[in-house]
Amino acid sequence: MKRIVMVAAALIALLGGAAADEYRVGPIKIEQPWSRATPKGATVAGGYMKITNTGSMPDRLVGGSTPFAGGFEIHEMTMDGNVMKMRELRDGVEIKPGATVEFTPGSYHLMFTGLTRALAKGEHLKGTLVFEKAGTIEVEYIVQAIGAPAPQAMPGMPGH
Repeated sequence: MKRIVMVAAALIALLGGAAADEYRVGPIKIEQPWSRATPKGATVAGGYMKITNTGSMPDRLVGGSTPFAGGFEIHEMTMDGNVMKMRELRDGVEIKPGATVEFTPGSYHLMFTGLTRALAKGEHLKGTLVFEKAGTIEVEYIVQAIGAPAPQAMPGMPGH
């Protein structure tokens, strides 16, 4: 009996975590979409994730939307000497066949502009991503602490 309970618990944890952590549209795999909590009055937030193209043709993340922000932009942050530069990528980001592109603080990231409210740690926020060839997919961003450098295990993520 104890063994059945342990197997059932493991299956629930495994299935529950995968559903909230990984998304697929065509050959595109999106892993761990997340954002950071924002202070009251903030008008922007960032979105982060890992995108892998498992197909044989390049694709491109070209846009998206969220109900908690008026705008959705794709950005790149780079260093030029000691100067950090951020720019909007109006043509999106290409994901080459077999390649993985990571959206992280200080690199590629999504910029949610015109926030309608503050984002709170632990929230699960729906949004969409639009790919040039693979199409549109709904994802869920898990909000981490203000200043989080990477997603931490939370309810709804693998292992919980």
